[in-house]
Amino acid sequence: MRDRNTEPTNHIDRAIQRTRSGDHDAFEIVVREYERGLRAWLAMQSPPGVDVDEVAQRSFVAAFTRLDDYRLGTSFSAWLFAIARYQLKTETTRLRRVADYHARYAPDLLQKELDRRANESPELGRLRLDHLQHCLHGLSEKLQLYIRWRYDEQISLDEMSQRSGRSVAAVKKQLWQIRQQLHACVENRLKAAGESP
Repeated sequence: MRDRNTEPTNHIDRAIQRTRSGDHDAFEIVVREYERGLRAWLAMQSPPGVDVDEVAQRSFVAAFTRLDDYRLGTSFSAWLFAIARYQLKTETTRLRRVADYHARYAPDLLQKELDRRANESPELGRLRLDHLQHCLHGLSEKLQLYIRWRYDEQISLDEMSQRSGRSVAAVKKQLWQIRQQLHACVENRLKAAGESP
């Protein structure tokens, strides 16, 4: 076991010691060294729906904040991957909870929304569509592209992931955010026109 005051012999330990001494930019050396391998490992270990890029980033942030816990001269990769394993476990637990919540409450919420729409007048439905068209035009070109891919071209999430260079989870999240933005826009326009039920 190496003493903390001993001069480190490899470039990772030297970068870590520089980081501990206040040169936070030196941690970039560590990230560059392990980023590709860590992402590949996470991609192989992750169940569907996990945003590997997000878990990798959290792992590096956790390693940076706990850098004083790492013992120079030991295996940094083993230490980092243990942190990543914990981050991945935390994320899969979170996703399981979200899925459980949706499994329990989504059918009820969906039924309420279907009932509300069934009682909506045809005129209000047409007005909603008009407002939706206006709101779609208000989206940035990038967000409109996601809408075209998904709803006009009806391409899969996997294909959208490949085209955009983002993970499937990131694409799902982006689509959810777009839908939320469009919903809020339509509701705001209905309220402004005094047409909201």
